[in-house]
Amino acid sequence: MTPARASSLQLYLRLLRYVRPYWRVFAAGVFLMAIVAATEPAVPALIKPILDGGFVDKDTTLIRWAPFLLIGLAFVRAVAGFGSDYCGHWVATRVVADLRMEMFGTLVRLPTRYYDNTTTGRLISRFTFDVAQVAGAATGAITVIVKDGLSGIGLIAYLLYTNWKLTLITFAVMPLLVYVMRAFAARLRRMSVSEQAAMGDLNHVLEESIGGERVLKVFGAQAYETGRFRGAVEKVRRFAMKSNAAAAATVPLTQVILSFAVALIVYLALEQAAADKTTVGGFVAFLGAMLLLNGPLKRLAGVNQTLQRGLAAAESVFTLIDEQREADTGKRDIGRVRGEIEFRDVSFEYEGATREALTRVSFRIAPGETVAIVGASGSGKTTVANLIPRFYTPTAGTITIDGVDIQDATLESLRRNIALVSQDVVLFNDTVAANIAYGRGGEVRPEEIAAAAEAAHAAGFVRELPAGHDTLIGEDGARLSGGQRQRLAIARAFLKDAPILVLDEATSALDTESERQVQEALETLMRGRTTLVIAHRLSTIQNADRILVMDRGRIVESGRHAELLAAGGIYERLHRMQFREGEAEAVAAAS
Repeated sequence: MTPARASSLQLYLRLLRYVRPYWRVFAAGVFLMAIVAATEPAVPALIKPILDGGFVDKDTTLIRWAPFLLIGLAFVRAVAGFGSDYCGHWVATRVVADLRMEMFGTLVRLPTRYYDNTTTGRLISRFTFDVAQVAGAATGAITVIVKDGLSGIGLIAYLLYTNWKLTLITFAVMPLLVYVMRAFAARLRRMSVSEQAAMGDLNHVLEESIGGERVLKVFGAQAYETGRFRGAVEKVRRFAMKSNAAAAATVPLTQVILSFAVALIVYLALEQAAADKTTVGGFVAFLGAMLLLNGPLKRLAGVNQTLQRGLAAAESVFTLIDEQREADTGKRDIGRVRGEIEFRDVSFEYEGATREALTRVSFRIAPGETVAIVGASGSGKTTVANLIPRFYTPTAGTITIDGVDIQDATLESLRRNIALVSQDVVLFNDTVAANIAYGRGGEVRPEEIAAAAEAAHAAGFVRELPAGHDTLIGEDGARLSGGQRQRLAIARAFLKDAPILVLDEATSALDTESERQVQEALETLMRGRTTLVIAHRLSTIQNADRILVMDRGRIVESGRHAELLAAGGIYERLHRMQFREGEAEAVAAAS
């Protein structure tokens, strides 16, 4: 469930908790900011004695030391400014890194249903775009508020000391400034939220275009995808412009309001000078301080954009961090199981579906037995496979392994006993060896990896690769054929050596030759393991110990291959259809 929307103060206070571990560096940065701020009034404070003492009184000592005082002041400000900026950026990058790690820690523990309802592009946008915006609110805004806030206070204090009557005029416009900034803050927040959502859509279009580049080329969809991407880019640009327009309007409005106060102050100061109530140095110093005050006030007005962007991004980031993780209610470590699987009146319905995917499904698989599940698309085959490792939780009924309800088993111990080889092989942009050893706890010896590759009939093509087991295979195994990728997935299952094996249409996307090689590897892998085969091609499961036929979420037939053919039911019809398709393919190949 998405958490209730937090207030700006709650978001900011939560964000500051990520700064807390680095409070020493942050405090050093604040201290250096205070030095910069403290030296801000020193500039106009030096102007008065320099003008009055140097130009009016002709003080030679002051004339001699004035340049050194100005250089020393500039040096102190430069060193303190660099140090404060470095500390601020150091803390900001640490906060961003910590947020990304916490987000990723949540991401890998989210339930499967979350991924069903969330686009990859939106998730990537949170890790790249949104979290980068948070840095501005976490430290950048504080830097401006502390440095320019202290500078403003110092300058105002100097102005009060120099001429308190004129300074009070500045305070008269403060309520109007606060109203303007609050009015624009709400719009900035809304536009920032919309911009982040639009950036997620843009990343989604980009990810789909890259992932489907071959389909895009074959169907000549370059123009269509370019149009989709242009729409997404335009949407991001539009919200960014609205946000920037709101931010840009804040500063000039602030300056216009202040200009009235400055104009009145200059007029009154000139009258005082005409009446000999102030010196030239005093007037120039006061006017200089007023002009210097404009910079901090301008930056304080502009920080609202950074702050609102950061808060909107923080809301997005914390929404992901607060997502409900995959429920692990089990308390029992089931160790290594024998492999007996039983479904008892299991029903399941996907979120938002109009009918059940499974309805009162019951069957038992004995340890070491191979059971195949067949049926038309949408009959519930893959749902059965997804329920065993608890990717989803049944809405009714129980699933047991060795007599233990899988809801009572810890997820780690349950999944330790299951190996999965699916049609959609997932490989990583790493070496062959790393992909085979993926997920295996502890150190894996090269001999074990080589043995797994040999058992999966993968050793031959691996030896032909440029660096053997140390060859990088590219993103999702792009440098390998479909059959080679599948055999690496089988080698991964061999190395895991789990007693339960789930094969989800593992050969359905392969050509005849690749299917033969992969099928040989699978038959070796299945020996001595409890195996559930989700099959599309019936030719691959004829030797199964038992075949379950599903239709609309129910098991409607059960038996061996020959028995089901003789029964003349759904299985026989599916077999006849595939036999005809096979004949047609053979004729086409011969032609």
